[in-house]
Amino acid sequence: MTLSGEKTRCSWVGLKPHLIRYHDDEWGAPVHDDRKHFEMLVLEGAQAGLTWETILLRREGYRKAFAGFDPALVARFTTRKKAVLMREAGIIRNQLKIEAAVTNAQAFLAVQKEFGSFDRYVWRFVDGMAKINRWKNQKEIPATTAESDALSKDLKKRGFRFVGSTIIYAYMQAVGLVNDHTYECFLGGKGNR
Repeated sequence: MTLSGEKTRCSWVGLKPHLIRYHDDEWGAPVHDDRKHFEMLVLEGAQAGLTWETILLRREGYRKAFAGFDPALVARFTTRKKAVLMREAGIIRNQLKIEAAVTNAQAFLAVQKEFGSFDRYVWRFVDGMAKINRWKNQKEIPATTAESDALSKDLKKRGFRFVGSTIIYAYMQAVGLVNDHTYECFLGGKGNR
């Protein structure tokens, strides 16, 4: 979708500035920073049953509530701290999602310890290289793939929660493990990063 003289973007973006910024600057760009990986795991888990825009508009609230997405700090959140988060207006106040973020921080630290970094662990699921798809339109993009199934299964085995294959495929798109910009998008087709 474009304004006169604007770049053509994926159809889901629309004309909202916050979605345009997210699309242009983040979505599909390869991430190699563990804190960013944790951030996107928390946000994608929070999205379950909601729209991405709902979560994106609360991103700063999540950053504040979840200690700047520092997994070492989040892993130590107490029952009292989780109760405080249930009153935090800047996030989705869902007890299961808050509990999952803390549990996932603990599991995230275990993965870092085992592999040296979460980044090293997660990129193994795409053989160390972003999978660049060449979808003609948004309707062609799958909700899950064999890779998201495998990563989801392994994360669950390691104790992560809110990591079903659909959530994990959205995470993989967000951190650039896969690039699903459509062909007409200036970041898709011939213009892939």
